[in-house]
Amino acid sequence: MFLPSPKYLEIQNLLLQRIKNGDYQEGQLIPKEVDLAEQLNVSRPTVRHAIRNLVQAGYLERRKKRGTIVTQTKIKQQFTHVIESYNTEIQNNGLVAKTQVLNFSTEKANDEVAEALTIKPNTEVYKLVRLRSADNKPVVFVVTYLPIAQLPDLQKIDFTHHSLYSELAKAGLEITHVSRKIEVHPATEEEAQLLETDIKAPIFYFHTIGFTKDHRALEYSIASYRGDLNYFMVEIDKH
Repeated sequence: MFLPSPKYLEIQNLLLQRIKNGDYQEGQLIPKEVDLAEQLNVSRPTVRHAIRNLVQAGYLERRKKRGTIVTQTKIKQQFTHVIESYNTEIQNNGLVAKTQVLNFSTEKANDEVAEALTIKPNTEVYKLVRLRSADNKPVVFVVTYLPIAQLPDLQKIDFTHHSLYSELAKAGLEITHVSRKIEVHPATEEEAQLLETDIKAPIFYFHTIGFTKDHRALEYSIASYRGDLNYFMVEIDKH
């Protein structure tokens, strides 16, 4: 039996289409709820429900004494509670992911890296530096450290086209759980240039330690996300 979509969902999709095709442009006020309800021949609560969902999804923003405006579309990132590749996250948002490897070399672990990977300082590690984009817009700058001793052939892999987590899984070293710390800092000059944003613009910093099923620390990454292009979903269950 075919069940029609809820009316609020139809209005939500209609408003989203108007945003995407440019009828409602970034920074522009959309019509008031009462006007939209009259135009679309639906109730005001139906319009309010649709708008609330678009606000939560990052397409719209309510402004006091002004109304509701179209915002710069942000990318929903769920890795605060899900372990998956960057490509998968971006594709789930309906965008095209791209990775540029800026550097893949070896160096001696400093104290911070050594502590994260539970190795001795000055131990040789890989340093993988990537710039990752969505629809050709730079989104995140990532520096990843991995122990050479456990991954002697890693430099043979082209991480422009291959997922790090997938390759680790193929090597029998799947990342099964992670520890993440988030901070917010102003963008440095280098980050601003790479991420095509302003110096001192807000940047989300995620420090991630990835562990295998036997609790070995195998990955330490520092990811710098543009604050204006990303938002992060956290799901909390009551125990």
